[in-house]
Amino acid sequence: MIVGFENIGLAYEDGAEVLRSVNFSLDEGQFRFLTGPSGSGKTSLLKLIYLAHRPTRGRLTLFNNNVTEAARDDLPAMRRRIGVVFQEFRLLGHLTAYENVALPMRIAGVGQNQYREDVRELLNWVGLGDRMDASPQTLSGGEKQRVALARALVSKPDLILADEPTGNVDPAMGEKIMRLFIELNRLGSTVIIATHDLNLVKALGKPVMRLENGDLVDSTTPDPAAWRASG
Repeated sequence: MIVGFENIGLAYEDGAEVLRSVNFSLDEGQFRFLTGPSGSGKTSLLKLIYLAHRPTRGRLTLFNNNVTEAARDDLPAMRRRIGVVFQEFRLLGHLTAYENVALPMRIAGVGQNQYREDVRELLNWVGLGDRMDASPQTLSGGEKQRVALARALVSKPDLILADEPTGNVDPAMGEKIMRLFIELNRLGSTVIIATHDLNLVKALGKPVMRLENGDLVDSTTPDPAAWRASG
């Protein structure tokens, strides 16, 4: 099992639960869209999987490990198997686009001669082949998003989490980015993508997990009327 949620609840400091008794599991090579209105808990669910938070209650399993009971020292090794694209990008301002993308490989101790072509190929794929030496301060929001995407995928992670990965790019680039996710999924990565883009969900025809007020509802055919109502 790559990801398992058993009666997972998450509450922040004010005591209100943003996730309530969530249950689902994903095995190697599965693909899920995560949908739902703003404030339904999509980003919080992804952050639990990335181990940025621990659940308030329930059992969280990652890569067949019970994370709820795992020692803090065991978590970094699990994080290294996850590629994450969050909306805030989290690029390092003192590094170039190329260096930001290469950072996970450097941290893992991989030599530059082993990752150089992968980094260049990914930056070319997302349309930034001519911006490899640019600093984040000179990049647009869409360009920063694409750098963050390439950084998340460069290590070919076992699990890919993406929060609105096409939110700041044009439709043509969004389609290209999705083809990259699909190819990595075909090669064995488990993929979870949080999105409001109904057209994207319908076009790919992948299974959907929908959150409503912190509760998870599984559906492979999301209701377009519900999407319009949620904005």
